[in-house]
Amino acid sequence: MLDPAQLAALAAVHRRGAFDLAAAELHVTPSAISQRIKALEEATGTLLIRRGQPCTATDAGLRLIRHHDEVALLESTLAQDLPGLAPGLATLRIAVNADSLATWVIPALAATDGFLFDLVIDDQDVSQDWLRRGEVVAALTAHPGPLQGCDTIPLGALRYRATASPGYRTRWFAQGVTPEALARAPALTFSDKDRLQTRWAKARGLARPALPTHRMASSQAFVDACLAGLAWGMNPELLIAPHLASGALAELIPDTPLDVPLHWQFTRLAAPALAPVTQAVRRVARQTLVQ
Repeated sequence: MLDPAQLAALAAVHRRGAFDLAAAELHVTPSAISQRIKALEEATGTLLIRRGQPCTATDAGLRLIRHHDEVALLESTLAQDLPGLAPGLATLRIAVNADSLATWVIPALAATDGFLFDLVIDDQDVSQDWLRRGEVVAALTAHPGPLQGCDTIPLGALRYRATASPGYRTRWFAQGVTPEALARAPALTFSDKDRLQTRWAKARGLARPALPTHRMASSQAFVDACLAGLAWGMNPELLIAPHLASGALAELIPDTPLDVPLHWQFTRLAAPALAPVTQAVRRVARQTLVQ
């Protein structure tokens, strides 16, 4: 029988990256965390945490963390039928892309009760990897699956538009949006995983080996940078609609959206506990995403 306190310590060390931070989260001493991890490793006969900066779970550790999360969710579901159990708020760890978080996800999360959300922010093209490793119970992903042990629900598409300030467009694209102009005009990139700018250019027959780019890991910074004339970028239509309407931003090429399909993917074991969140995500997605 696995000790719940030891499993909680393991999950906290991996997710916070340090024994002292895990101790603060669980309201115990770092020594207690160390003792719990040591006891769990002795009980399982294997290394569960790679000590370092940050500390990370081994494959075996990740499997135990997944078990810990699933048990916590099952107890949360059971408490709905047996209120006397009163396990408290259940924590849901979900992988979400930054642009969805900035545009439509928060209303879906706010429509549910009884949960604490631990959001992992990563690109929709790789968020499924978090689910595959067992580090989250659900993910917003561009991949429809299938993924073993998981169910997938298509949500619609998040629409992007290649936009810049009118002054920027006049300065850099006076002769039109050509491969030569794109090779000179600074763009915006969220991270090394971000391929939206390249995908949009390729769809227009304008692909280049590389685009000169600023790197900014913030959806709102993308909008602000475009408004200030710093660069052009792929911005979610939901986030920039008022700026397009006012003329503060303009598309590089009119009416050339890029639609990125999104899927809600979650573990089957967690499906009953996740049901209220799944319903809210589907409802808000129907209202806001391109169907």
